[in-house]
Amino acid sequence: MSAIPEPSAAEFQARLKAAEARLRADPADLEALIAKGDALARLGDERGAGAFHAAALRVARTRGASPALASEVRRIEAETSARAARFEAALREGVARAGHDPARSSERFTLSLDLLTGRKQLHLSAPRFYFFPGLPQVQFQPRESLPWIDRIEAATDEIASELEGLLADPDLFKPYVEPRGDRPARDAQGMVANADWSAVFLWKDGVEQREAASRCPRTLEALRDVPLCRVPGRTPSILFSRLTPGARIPPHHGLINTRLICHLPLIVPRGCRFRVGSDEREWERGEAWAFDDTVEHEAVNGSDRDRIILIFDVWKPELTDEERSLVSAMFQVIDGESASPAWGV
Repeated sequence: MSAIPEPSAAEFQARLKAAEARLRADPADLEALIAKGDALARLGDERGAGAFHAAALRVARTRGASPALASEVRRIEAETSARAARFEAALREGVARAGHDPARSSERFTLSLDLLTGRKQLHLSAPRFYFFPGLPQVQFQPRESLPWIDRIEAATDEIASELEGLLADPDLFKPYVEPRGDRPARDAQGMVANADWSAVFLWKDGVEQREAASRCPRTLEALRDVPLCRVPGRTPSILFSRLTPGARIPPHHGLINTRLICHLPLIVPRGCRFRVGSDEREWERGEAWAFDDTVEHEAVNGSDRDRIILIFDVWKPELTDEERSLVSAMFQVIDGESASPAWGV
């Protein structure tokens, strides 16, 4: 049996024109989108082919595909994945020749590559209550901008020792999210009054919790020179946060983008993970970090033991002293107004 001859370039040009005529009548014609992508690919225009195949896949996802076209959709899905892999390989080889090394080069540039190639998703600050413009969009704050963090880490053993004293009195731990009688009831994704995520506060809503604080003098001394976010009646909060085995804090956004939330891991069995935006990490005992909680974040305890960390909030270092003072004053005015909007949970 003789082989079926390969269509000529002229035949693919004819198919291209036929597909274009159908697309003028209906830009979402799935069969025509596939046909135009195929014709462009055979005529050597890979970029154009990829664009029309991607459009076809979008139509298939939103409108569905007839049984007759289902196999064609699967085919172009495979071709699109292969095309993306070739593009990414060429891209990474090219920047490597220019000196890019993920282990040593700019983290921002490396993240930009991951976003461009779809390895990571873009997550932006989305505070639920107050947005201060002009601040950097970060997930985890660069360590070099936190000159006090070494001192906190150096106090890990002392802080952990005071935590042990609190753990001897388990009734001290209360659910982190508690219901409020002065606000309408709403369950923050099953976390209200949920003992799986509990805390002992040394400071809460800007007020020292004397009983617990008096039992943790070395912890508070370690925080003495830290630029705690101070807004009377609101911040700082300093607490030991416990997540029980198998528990999960669902994805959520924080309230204001003028502060960072800081973690000092104290009891962290393997399998405890924390994600901020597109960056996922595991806690390591004594290794602190600060992150922007207005970027979507979540936590999982995948171990069979409790995970306990020290949490406190600090001003973002990019804010001037004047800006910090004005933000604090603004919230004091808000809290003095009976018609002010709710802060949240």
